[in-house]
Amino acid sequence: MKKESETKRTAKKGLFKIVFSRAGIFVLLILLQIGVLVNVTISLQEYATYIYGALTILGIVVLIYIINSEGNPAFKMTWMLLVLALPVVGTLFYIYVQLQLETRYMKNRHAVLKVETDLFMEQDPEIVDALRASKSANAQLSYYLSHQLGFPTYRNTEIRYFPLGEHMFKCMVEELKKARKFIFMEYFIVEEGYMWDTILDILIEKAQQGVEVRFMYDGMCAFTLLPYNYPEKLKKYDIKCKMSNKIRPFVSTVQNNRDHRKICVIDGKVGFTGGVNLADEYINRIKRFGHWKDTAIMLRGDAVQSLTMIFLQMWNVDERGVDTYARYQTPKRGGLYREMGYVIPYADSPFDNENVGEEVYFHILNHAKKYVHIMTPYLILDNEMLTTLIRAAKSGIEVIIIMPHIPDKWYAFAVAKTYYKELIQGGVQIYEYTPGFVHAKVFVSDDDTATVGSINLDYRSLYLHFENGVFIYNNSEVDRVERDFQQTLVRCHKVTLTEVKNMTAFTKISGQVLKLFAPLM
Repeated sequence: MKKESETKRTAKKGLFKIVFSRAGIFVLLILLQIGVLVNVTISLQEYATYIYGALTILGIVVLIYIINSEGNPAFKMTWMLLVLALPVVGTLFYIYVQLQLETRYMKNRHAVLKVETDLFMEQDPEIVDALRASKSANAQLSYYLSHQLGFPTYRNTEIRYFPLGEHMFKCMVEELKKARKFIFMEYFIVEEGYMWDTILDILIEKAQQGVEVRFMYDGMCAFTLLPYNYPEKLKKYDIKCKMSNKIRPFVSTVQNNRDHRKICVIDGKVGFTGGVNLADEYINRIKRFGHWKDTAIMLRGDAVQSLTMIFLQMWNVDERGVDTYARYQTPKRGGLYREMGYVIPYADSPFDNENVGEEVYFHILNHAKKYVHIMTPYLILDNEMLTTLIRAAKSGIEVIIIMPHIPDKWYAFAVAKTYYKELIQGGVQIYEYTPGFVHAKVFVSDDDTATVGSINLDYRSLYLHFENGVFIYNNSEVDRVERDFQQTLVRCHKVTLTEVKNMTAFTKISGQVLKLFAPLM
């Protein structure tokens, strides 16, 4: 009976995922179109010509608007395909998306909070001058991130790279126990188990000691991982807890913009980020897709200030009043530690019309002199990224991408494989991690540059989600990132054109069909 009950719960969870997904919305709207067609056919036969004429004119107007609107061509093309293939559904759904008041409110609210927190993330001009004097191309990226987006370049920041989630977890536990003032945590996935229970015990103890604890997780967790009232449970332990971007029982495009960030800040002195969420598979406590390969980094020093402010921006989106940001400033180190190089924590938002994560990746690819090595769980590329990867490889740069061999989502893997042929023919080397699943999001280049964060190489991360990462230059930990890449590569299988050619018909066809709608999925 217990096994049967668990099966029913699993089926119920799967149904919730389908109904509330964008695919579910499309299905419902297609059914609506069928209903409209039946109704028109039966009840309004004499007016059908006029109705379809009006819808046709409206569809043409929408198509003209899409063509002339700003935005990524891949998104525009997908919308155009939808409007042409399903005139009623596509036209009405596009109009609905454009008129979303909640999305506009969220966009304005994030902009206001960004202005407030930017006051506490001022760029030290001496750091920019030193970077320019080094004649590094990274000075351009520094200028873009600081002047255009408000993410300063820091020095005097110690970095520690973790090649596995279990390594980060052990260190995080030690640092959490040292907290004296505040703990801020923001994660995409939280699931009850050994990892989260261990952390929660520490958070409860610290809250009882008078440490301010704020914990925030993405609302998707309420579907299958945590009870909907979980924040209320934690509040009983004096932990300030909330879901970011709650899932509501009505259609809203803002619910497609998930909080995919992974941030932990302790006393403004230590910060963690990377790909590791708070669930047991991330530390290989349980096996879901073979061995789970993930990465993270710890910052200690001046650059933690940006992680603190990035967290507070998201926390205050649905809060009233003004937060006391000055209370959470990172104490600056005296002197100059040149060996620590340069560090730029950055964040990405779907509401600022800046594709920050993708721009950082473009910068690394466009300025590499020897190699760019990449680890990513997903490979769903727009034309610009595809062209940039191939151009770098054709320019003599060694471009290697490590992908999972055991995927977590078959459909995402099928879409990823549609890019394999063009990439390999263009000189990009693709490897698959045979022991299991790669969840790391890492770019490393030329022994001196790297970025580690939450940003995948897919549309969701690059355009739709809230994300974050850390750019590193001239720090010794870049060597550790590259060594980890090489050690991981030894455990990988190189994908050949012959293998791509011999993929199953189902993989090829499903990938090509799903690729049409990838920007909206």
